[in-house]
Amino acid sequence: MDDARSARDAIRRGDLRGPALRGLLDALAPTDRDAWLDRVLGIEELPEDGEDLPRGGVPYLPCAVDDVLAIVHACPLDARTLVVDLGSGLGRVPILVHLLTGARARGIEVQSALVSRARAIASELSLDAVWFTHADVRDADLEGDLFVLYAPFSGAILEHTLGRLIDLSTRQLVHVATIDLELPPPFVVMTRARERVCIHRVA
Repeated sequence: MDDARSARDAIRRGDLRGPALRGLLDALAPTDRDAWLDRVLGIEELPEDGEDLPRGGVPYLPCAVDDVLAIVHACPLDARTLVVDLGSGLGRVPILVHLLTGARARGIEVQSALVSRARAIASELSLDAVWFTHADVRDADLEGDLFVLYAPFSGAILEHTLGRLIDLSTRQLVHVATIDLELPPPFVVMTRARERVCIHRVA
């Protein structure tokens, strides 16, 4: 089962989820986890960024497996939870969060080629509770319980997005997981899951 192809087949059948998948990841050296997951997902090489990457967008950089594991460990997630990855690239975060916790997971990504590939990966793995939206985060519908931000944009785009999350927090409880990014007030850090990973809420 430690073979990436065997793991991929088991995921497709619905046989590899939760603690079993976490056990496989824990058995790997931390330096090997990202490459192993890419083999499981069928990602052979990182794509080049397209012309639809807006000013203020950040070139695609996949989130490390260990950072996703830290988020999952810090946040109580289950099938009732909707996790939204803002700037989801090829879908590593939504797919892995869903497989580890059973949470519904959505990725929002502005680059159409990345969205198409992420959708294909989720379809190949028969993951009906993971889906991807091709949209600029400034215009996309933001509904969810936990939002993940891994340096997907900066400047005015980030400021606008944080304002939208603050507005959402007036209607429901909102948590934001960030990697290498500490948010300004009114966001406050609830948990520092690891040095790079913070879980925020709106004060």
